[in-house]
Amino acid sequence: MVEVSRERFEELVGHALDTIPDDLGELMENVAVLVEDEGEDPDIWGLYDGVPLTDRGDYGGGGMVLPDRIYIYRLPICEGCGSESEVVEQVGITVVHEVAHHFGIEDDRLDELGWG
Repeated sequence: MVEVSRERFEELVGHALDTIPDDLGELMENVAVLVEDEGEDPDIWGLYDGVPLTDRGDYGGGGMVLPDRIYIYRLPICEGCGSESEVVEQVGITVVHEVAHHFGIEDDRLDELGWG
């Protein structure tokens, strides 16, 4: 396991989000990205909780809707990596993977693209 402080891990997540092309980032709608130590399932490194853009239709009926959430789990990623450089790489992969779910891209397609 690699020890990465919560503060450093949050910086890595921020850097990963910064790598998303501006034109895609501008399309991210009503989504919050959160760092948690771990989720309910210790085997997952990230989770998208929301309604993908492709399924929204009349999302929220025109009223105020709580944001979708992307969780990035610090401890499982740190436990699965052997160095901080691996953590950096895995955070990037996990952020892209979960953001892709926000855009409606499913796991099978992400696996095909190398982001599984």
